[in-house]
Amino acid sequence: MRTLSSLFLLISLLYSCQDTNVKKQPVDWVDPQIGSVHCRWFFYTPAALPMGMAKLAPTTNAYGSYGSWTPCGYDDRHHSLEGFAHFHEFQIGGVVTIPTTGTLKTLPGSLENPDEGYRSRIDKNTECSTPGYYSVNLTDYNIKAELTATTRTGFHRYTFPESPEARILFDIGHKQGESATVTDAEVTYHPESNEVTGWVENYPVYAIFCQPEGKVKIYFAAKLDKQPESVGTFVNDKITENSHSEQGPGCGLFLNFKTKEQEQIQMQVGLSYTSIENARNNREIESKGKTFDNVRNSARETWNEMLGRIQVEGRTDEDKTKFYTGLYHALLGRGIANDINGQFIQHDKTIGQISLDEHGLPQYAHHNTDGMWGGFWNLTQIWTLAYPEIYSSYVKSNLDFYENSGWLHDGEAAGVYTNGVQTNFQGLVICAAYQAGIRDFDIHTAWDAVRKNELEYIGRDMGNGKYDNEYFIKRGYIPLKDYVYPNEWVCNFGASHTLEYAFSCYAAAQLAKALGKTAEYDTLLYYSHAYKNLFDPETKYMRPREEDGTFMKDFDPMKGWKGFQEGNAAQYTWYVPHDVKNLISLMGIDVFNERLENTFAESRKTLFGGGKEIDSFSGVEKLYNQGNQPCLHDAWLFNYSGKPWLTQLYTRLICDEFYGLTPEHGYGYGQDEDQGQLGAWYVLAAMGLFDVQGGTNITPSYQIGSPKFNKITIKLDPKYYSGKEFIIETENCSPTNYYVQSATLNGKPLDDCWFYRKEIMNGGHLKLKMDSIPNTQWGIASMPHSK
Repeated sequence: MRTLSSLFLLISLLYSCQDTNVKKQPVDWVDPQIGSVHCRWFFYTPAALPMGMAKLAPTTNAYGSYGSWTPCGYDDRHHSLEGFAHFHEFQIGGVVTIPTTGTLKTLPGSLENPDEGYRSRIDKNTECSTPGYYSVNLTDYNIKAELTATTRTGFHRYTFPESPEARILFDIGHKQGESATVTDAEVTYHPESNEVTGWVENYPVYAIFCQPEGKVKIYFAAKLDKQPESVGTFVNDKITENSHSEQGPGCGLFLNFKTKEQEQIQMQVGLSYTSIENARNNREIESKGKTFDNVRNSARETWNEMLGRIQVEGRTDEDKTKFYTGLYHALLGRGIANDINGQFIQHDKTIGQISLDEHGLPQYAHHNTDGMWGGFWNLTQIWTLAYPEIYSSYVKSNLDFYENSGWLHDGEAAGVYTNGVQTNFQGLVICAAYQAGIRDFDIHTAWDAVRKNELEYIGRDMGNGKYDNEYFIKRGYIPLKDYVYPNEWVCNFGASHTLEYAFSCYAAAQLAKALGKTAEYDTLLYYSHAYKNLFDPETKYMRPREEDGTFMKDFDPMKGWKGFQEGNAAQYTWYVPHDVKNLISLMGIDVFNERLENTFAESRKTLFGGGKEIDSFSGVEKLYNQGNQPCLHDAWLFNYSGKPWLTQLYTRLICDEFYGLTPEHGYGYGQDEDQGQLGAWYVLAAMGLFDVQGGTNITPSYQIGSPKFNKITIKLDPKYYSGKEFIIETENCSPTNYYVQSATLNGKPLDDCWFYRKEIMNGGHLKLKMDSIPNTQWGIASMPHSK
């Protein structure tokens, strides 16, 4: 009954914000509520554009949060909210507003007791969340709040009851989401322009160990359409009436109004990472001549165009909802950090300038971003297929950082190093872009950055990742050793780092080969084989080595965290995506297949992750963990071991069982939908396409899985690719017809379970005949890259 009730609620939500008589477009299939229980700060931001700077959302549990990366912000289980925050980015959050009536309160109160603060209960039945728009009724105040956004400006429309004590509160000086400690803040009301401006300076948790002097400053400039009756300020619960400005941690400001029944007050809030002046300029340019409804409709059109670059036909409504919601997430994170005039904050705190086009707009964007730890198994593959301009922009952004700082980052918050996993795969991401034909960046600078990222260690600090690269370069492995970070975290990830650095060296070697750099190719290829130094022939697992070179004692392959970041030896033994053929040789084909088959047969019992436990790390000590990055290529390895029908089976089952349609069961149960990476994986698997090498091979390929739709059309960007579109069609597609019987590519028989990426970029047509019984002869003609 609970399942049926959840499904009924889901259907109601899907149709609550749209005209059900109109044929649904891609944007209509997106449900932002999916997976919104126990989600990350940047996960749930409905009032935003793709990659937008302005990401507006209700916050239910973000006030005074610890920071770091732990889930907070919005949780669908909660029935009251603190307000609406404007910045939702990796390690960045803040600038909260909320409309209220009645007695003035300047602290939000708690989930347990909303009445002790300005927090309001909400009517969940009135909650409407779609890409680009959010609305809800604040029941404690009888106010309807609506949010939408342009790229750098948040738009608010508050519908008030009749009240002599209506107000809009700006809570500026408290930490929000991942932003952690507020070190300073300022807010000011300007009566001559009816404008509220200010800034917040945060000290992100990751900056504490990545860049100890690094602080992030965010700016805003809010314009209102009604003059307040009076203005006051506060610091925490200390209130100053008739005050127009306040500074310091805990500061805020309130605007008092007298409102009539159903009176609307609107405001536009420009945002920036460089200055109040640029926040104002962003707002004035992006909001000029636009109403709230103009912006809402434009946001819908923008999302629909972006999502519509991949069209799916046939199969169930549930499949389409999962698909387009996953694609929506892949386009939401890693927000734009530059102003509309092309200015952005650099690592050295100077203002950088992106060159402008003939219309005076930036030729590309600078991005805030978490690391790309496993993004090459999901995000960059989606960007390559349908959004190469985003991929190009992302690469250029990192190269800007490199030229200013001397290193690639692997996590940036407004110019500050915020590298969470310390591996730094940005070099690999650059290499994969080049191999995909996305080459409109300075390749000489790119090569210098990639080579340095993989091979150098002198002058390296925590911020640019690979802090232990000296061990890797000198020994060929990183020993089992505790590292104490400057913030006193203790980490011991030498084995997983060794495997990851080997993979990124492979990517760099392939770029060196493409550029004709023979000596560098030989060196990097040598280091790409470093994974062999960890392979234990006795246990046939990747086993950490001590500093004296001996294998780890008291070894348990299921034990998490000891030598392996967010995983264990059972999971990381498969982490040789660049040399699967040799991994099979080391393990033996029988052991390889037996262990891989057991991994998925057993993992299905826990929904291919952490079961129903709501925790980001619930799958760390399992055989397989779909809820985290290190495992995301594993189900595709059967394509390499002569059993491609098992790739077809398990990728489909993961789509059906790990991924759900409710706030609680969306991306596992509260597992880490990290800036869209799990959603992007679903999109790839549902199309039946994946590249275990993450696009890094000099001749990239796509391996074939089991598409979930009758027809999939990928629209190709003519600026980057010669083809117009690539079509995937399935014959006899059904919920239980997992298995490919035969295939043709551009009208010719395809006997391999893979094909070269150029076949997509040139435009083409892949046809797959499906059935419920495996064809154990199809797809085994050759291993990818064996020809």
